[in-house]
Amino acid sequence: MLAPGDSRYPTILHMKLSTKDLRDALATVEDPDLHKDLVSLGMVTKAELIDGRVIIGIELTTPACPMKDRIRKDIEQAVAVAATRVGATLGEVVVEFTAKVRPPVGQRAQSPLPEVKHVIAVGAGKGGVGKSSVSVNLAVGLARMGAKVGLLDGDIYGPSIPTMLGLDNLSGAVRGEMLVPFEVHGIKAITIGKLVDPDKALIWRGPMAHGAFKQLALQTEWGALDYLIVDLPPGTGDVPLTLAQLLPLSGAVIVCTPQRVAQDDARRAIRMFQQLGVGVLGIVENMSHFVADDGHEYDLFGRGGAETMAASMDLPFLGAIPIHMDLRRHCDQGTPLANWEGNGALAEALDSVCRKVASQISIASMRGELVQPTLSVVGTQKG
Repeated sequence: MLAPGDSRYPTILHMKLSTKDLRDALATVEDPDLHKDLVSLGMVTKAELIDGRVIIGIELTTPACPMKDRIRKDIEQAVAVAATRVGATLGEVVVEFTAKVRPPVGQRAQSPLPEVKHVIAVGAGKGGVGKSSVSVNLAVGLARMGAKVGLLDGDIYGPSIPTMLGLDNLSGAVRGEMLVPFEVHGIKAITIGKLVDPDKALIWRGPMAHGAFKQLALQTEWGALDYLIVDLPPGTGDVPLTLAQLLPLSGAVIVCTPQRVAQDDARRAIRMFQQLGVGVLGIVENMSHFVADDGHEYDLFGRGGAETMAASMDLPFLGAIPIHMDLRRHCDQGTPLANWEGNGALAEALDSVCRKVASQISIASMRGELVQPTLSVVGTQKG
């Protein structure tokens, strides 16, 4: 079959190909992630014949859609089949993409943050695996792709977002009783690190940790967001539990380094979210390998361990991010956008993770009403 637009097609005859023919054709094209056709998903915004050209408008469920090229190809093939069926020849097929992140189906109207479509937790079983750097680059990467993104630094014990976003010389602001988030690198961000003395040890008991996190989450002027990324402290303590009970979550991203000791703790974090009824969107393997200045790669921690763990737990693998001098430098300098400048391999690794996370969020959002879990904590009996 000749591809649409092939110069070997004869003179265009459009009268036999109707708008109904086009929509019927689009009803045979499935979104590769959502496994439903484009028409029933409400993604078709235009199906017209204009000046001898077929114009198709598709509204994607995320600007970070990883399947855009495949959808375009499938549309072109479906329209070509429709033209053959009615006996029309076919000229150029133009597919115009827009994107609108949709909230989860049946999202509860009483959400404390009704203008935020998706809340995504980024967690880890242990510290030192690069959870905060993944959070920052995920937020900035999604914003680069066209989404409205916020970043909540929920690591109230050791906030590193001020350094990674270069907030040291910026002052926080309050409007009434609400915190005004910093607007940097294309995202909105708030962190406890800008509300306390930077040299002060943050010592929180459970109720204090709950109160501090709740204030950051609910007393910040987030406005309308497609994604709110929440960088959690490591482990399975008070803050992850507070988040799960406070906000309806679209899911959690687990960060893990390849080695076994990190996998063991990551499994516990995964089980915690699953016990709370929070879906795990997948696993990111951070520090997957080290890239030296000469380009040589070294598997310092045994590349692929987190991917193997994801497969064993039947969870999506969201991608691998290397240890790279540029990545470390830009985190220390608070210039995350520079990760997409000058180093194509690093930029593609980060973009790949962003696209896969966005894809999993779109899938999760189609599953129905999110459940805001409750947790009963049972103490041990004495005696």
